[in-house]
Amino acid sequence: MDGSRFQSSKEAGEQSQDSASVISIEQLQHLVCLLDKSDVSELELRRAGEGTRLVLRKVKAPESGYQPASYVPSAISSTDSVAPEAAAKETEHKVLAPFVGTFHVWAKPRGGALVAMGDRVKAGQLVGTIESLNVLNEVETSVAGRVVEIFVQDGQPVEYGQVLMTIDSSAGG
Repeated sequence: MDGSRFQSSKEAGEQSQDSASVISIEQLQHLVCLLDKSDVSELELRRAGEGTRLVLRKVKAPESGYQPASYVPSAISSTDSVAPEAAAKETEHKVLAPFVGTFHVWAKPRGGALVAMGDRVKAGQLVGTIESLNVLNEVETSVAGRVVEIFVQDGQPVEYGQVLMTIDSSAGG
């Protein structure tokens, strides 16, 4: 898309915020285009005041042959109408890497693992660290629940925004 088209999309978005606060098709197409041209694998848009959440993820092509990446809105919810499937997905929260670096399951070298699959965690609990430029940066969960999946291993390099683990908030904390 050219710059002038983005300008009109941006202006349309500002005007619609006052009236209906709806994402236009043009804005959504622009987000998909930006995602397609970047190395980012997931894009999340939240409007907490409206109870709306949109997640766009790149779907990997099968290894047998090339297929262009497609985008699947994995979770769309609104306070007006929430489908049972969407409500179930809302209980699964992804812990994303806030930095680029090396993921560790411990807080101190030679320390024990902070969390494992099946562990219950509290909101704000330390669940790992990311070492970047010889500095350990803490990774915390924003929700309480049970760790249902861990996607990275200790010592594995991670990128900003990469999913580290999934927390099921329906399990409580």
